[in-house]
Amino acid sequence: MKLKKKVKRRLIILIMLLLVAVGGFLAYKYLYNKNDTKEVKVVDNIKKYGYTLKETKPEKYKKMFAELKEILNQDKVDEEAYAKQISKMFIYDFYSLNDKAAKTDIGGVDFVYSETLENFLENAQNTYYKYVESNIYENRKQKLPVVSNIEVKSIEQKTFTYNDKTDEKAYYVEVEWSYSDESYSDYQTTATLIFIHDDIKLCLVELD
Repeated sequence: MKLKKKVKRRLIILIMLLLVAVGGFLAYKYLYNKNDTKEVKVVDNIKKYGYTLKETKPEKYKKMFAELKEILNQDKVDEEAYAKQISKMFIYDFYSLNDKAAKTDIGGVDFVYSETLENFLENAQNTYYKYVESNIYENRKQKLPVVSNIEVKSIEQKTFTYNDKTDEKAYYVEVEWSYSDESYSDYQTTATLIFIHDDIKLCLVELD
């Protein structure tokens, strides 16, 4: 009886020590990851339109953002120039994967219509972004595409209906682009973007 009690007591003590050790490890890991995660700062914005620029964006995108800001800060906004600029910015941000932290870090979301955003994010994660490896600790070795030249081939206004919303002056923008590395030449290089009006803002509602 005494031997059994001792064994049982030792077993209980061992289990308690293991629980304390595991709890300590998990607490350390949580605090370590929390402290190690960098907060991404917003370095510029266009408040009236709700556009923001994060410090992690490449220099090329930052330059495009500055150009967009100049277009939208005019007393009378050239809406066609606005549509062309956000088309190029969307293509660059969405199809360039090298600067993305993970497959959930989807580019171009600032320009997507709010009612289609959830579906857009889900499709992107299951297709184009599916195999993007995490780079949270900046140690990724995976080679990923970067968009280089972007050209707007045509732009016109036509009627477009989404659910119960009809925009008689929606923008249909045909875009063509290339990648900085020829190894991605078989990737998508053309698309038609459709933007509808949401108050003063143009929002991407369809990507073909």
